[in-house]
Amino acid sequence: MTTAGSLPGGEFEAALARSGFPDGLGVGNLEIFQVNIGKLCNMSCRHCHVDAGPHQVAENMDRATMEACLAALDQTPAHTVDITGGAPELNPGFEWLVEQCLIRGKHVIDRCNLTVLLIPKYAHLPGWFAERGVEVVCSLPHHRKPNTDAQRGEGTWDRSIEALKLLNAVGYGQGDPCRRLTLMHNPAGAFLPGGQASMEREWKAGLLRTTGVTFDRLIALNNMPISRFLEWLVQTGNLDSYMAKLTAAFNPAAIPGLMCRNTLSVGWDGQIYDCDFNQMLALPALAQKWVGSAEGGSYPFLSAGSVREFDYAALRARRVRVGRHCFGCTAGAGSSCGGATA
Repeated sequence: MTTAGSLPGGEFEAALARSGFPDGLGVGNLEIFQVNIGKLCNMSCRHCHVDAGPHQVAENMDRATMEACLAALDQTPAHTVDITGGAPELNPGFEWLVEQCLIRGKHVIDRCNLTVLLIPKYAHLPGWFAERGVEVVCSLPHHRKPNTDAQRGEGTWDRSIEALKLLNAVGYGQGDPCRRLTLMHNPAGAFLPGGQASMEREWKAGLLRTTGVTFDRLIALNNMPISRFLEWLVQTGNLDSYMAKLTAAFNPAAIPGLMCRNTLSVGWDGQIYDCDFNQMLALPALAQKWVGSAEGGSYPFLSAGSVREFDYAALRARRVRVGRHCFGCTAGAGSSCGGATA
């Protein structure tokens, strides 16, 4: 049986080569600067690839690292800052970071688990987000209660609907591009999601009918064989069959839209990664760096290191680090932090 420690990249590299990418995945212009500001979360969801939870109190980004992220952001053409966690709102510097990104004219996305908005300390956030035009991307595994509670814990659906109504009350989910409300679906098991467009229609009708909640768009993500979901796959004996399902569903049309090609992901400690998933697997991005002296040297691919030594030119020349887990992003309609890619 395949285990967490043995997900080789060769199989995915071979699939890339057959699809017209014999030299691996190059990158384009950076559009999205993603920052994971900590693993602290008020929830411990079964599908979480971050292993986030209330116990992750130490792994949270400090102000100095946030300042380094902003300095790096200023060197790039990125138009969007995607702030994630954990529950990013729990980081004491969260609101300051959002404000600094907005000052720079960036579109800001908050990856929100919804239930955090019901904590009294954070009750002001729906209105605060609305005043600043922050896009709120919310995890809601399903528009039906049993499916959501099975994945995120008993009572989560009720609390999520309560939080969505708070967002609706300040103008989110009404078609206003400055108050965009996005729901994010992960399947509650070892299978791929349905068609994103048809699911969005179903969810909009279902939520409106049963709860009165409205939202702007739905994005569907494949569950990644990483961290807590990987542990569940192993414990339930589903890992081999799920990996077989992902590899069989490999879709070359999903490759151009992969998030690793237009996104950089920064970990809570400042380490730079190609994507959020590589971050969780401790696979730092590789930048093309000069090694040598004035008399000669070369440009090997070395760890990109910390955002504190950010070198955008070196990162632009990189090849994305891949592994067998990457089949999760190229299966079916594809999967990224922005939803389907094909």
